[in-house]
Amino acid sequence: MKAISLLQPWASLIAIGAKKIETRSWATKYRGPLAIHASKGFPKLLRELCNTQPFKAILSKAGFDSDKLPLGKIIATCNLVDCIKMTPEFIQTVKSPELDFGVYAVGRYAWILEDVKQLEKQIPAKGALSIWNWEVSKNV
Repeated sequence: MKAISLLQPWASLIAIGAKKIETRSWATKYRGPLAIHASKGFPKLLRELCNTQPFKAILSKAGFDSDKLPLGKIIATCNLVDCIKMTPEFIQTVKSPELDFGVYAVGRYAWILEDVKQLEKQIPAKGALSIWNWEVSKNV
């Protein structure tokens, strides 16, 4: 299965269904199943971001705070269904809080995620840059 490593809090926001668009500076032609990996690194700036709104409210509602976010684990699966180059018209269609959870700028890319399933049992994994291959265990 293909996978992508994301820093927290974005990985958990996808896993809990609060973030359905992953914004990237690069496009992908890949479409299909995608595992969401929470990167092991969690810089202080991002820990602090978790205590600002709307991050804090949405993460708290799901039982998370900056000290309880999973790191270095596959935490969800989804389907990557589209990759759209952002235009001013596209950006205008994105509403908060989704708009708060990404970098929306003309020329960047919106990866559209559907069918997100948070894993009941998170799976330790070493991440990688870009889209990478993850060997799915029988328990997923």
